[in-house]
Amino acid sequence: MTSYVLTVSCKSTRGIVAAITGYLAEQGCNIIDSSQFDDLETGLFFMRLSFASQEGITQEELEKGFAVVAERFQMKVQFYDSKRRMKVLLMVSRFGHCLNDLLYRWKIGALPVEIVGVVSNHFDYQKVIVNNDIPFHHIKVTKENKSQAEARLMEVVEQSGAELIVLARYMQVLSDAVCKKMSGRIINIHHSFLPSFKGANPYKQAYERGVKLIGATAHYVTADLDEGPIIEQDTARVTHAQSSEDYVSIGRDVESQVLARAVHAHIHSRVFINGNKTIVFPASPGSYASERMG
Repeated sequence: MTSYVLTVSCKSTRGIVAAITGYLAEQGCNIIDSSQFDDLETGLFFMRLSFASQEGITQEELEKGFAVVAERFQMKVQFYDSKRRMKVLLMVSRFGHCLNDLLYRWKIGALPVEIVGVVSNHFDYQKVIVNNDIPFHHIKVTKENKSQAEARLMEVVEQSGAELIVLARYMQVLSDAVCKKMSGRIINIHHSFLPSFKGANPYKQAYERGVKLIGATAHYVTADLDEGPIIEQDTARVTHAQSSEDYVSIGRDVESQVLARAVHAHIHSRVFINGNKTIVFPASPGSYASERMG
């Protein structure tokens, strides 16, 4: 039995679900899980299905046969083999908490991806990366060489076949050209204090202002700095009795968890970009185990 994921987006109209499920039934497929959302404001319809085929039908055959349905409703369609692991390129600067968290989840199978490399503008984590048998690429970035550095980055992306870039606290701003070329395929993480506390030491700034909630936001990268469609967020409570160092420690934990959840949702095709927002379908009960083993 082979399992697949089908994602669909199109203008909302009658008969979409019936056409999709009818086609899968005709191909001898059993639907395992289904999520859908009808956006009344934009008039767009989004759907994600996971299904299994016992007939030995290939992905190419499914796509070819489904073309008639897709054409009828003018759908954007993607079929994915559930067992195929997405190729991911990680990027990091000098804060390694998100990088180490992603590597740990990858090693234990909780994040089923193929890490094709790590890019950094420093050497701090070279040994960690090499010890995990992952290619390490040092790309120094300065004001003078930024265009050359990004050209080198895109070479790494092309050569490695990376389908997703994860900025695991990479502290360099990517150019508009890179953001557009990799649109919907770069995920960033940052603290949720923006725009209140920008620049250096945001947690210290928050401590000095006596905030009661700290958190993190994971989003797709766009040309508008830190304003791309949000995928995942979370918060943690802090009190007056905690120090600025406590804020940093708690904040790093939240950042790591939020980024991991965002990457997990993306690699399992549960995220749809809907203008400046996203549709994020939840993992169904028991699906974390099945997705992890997939």
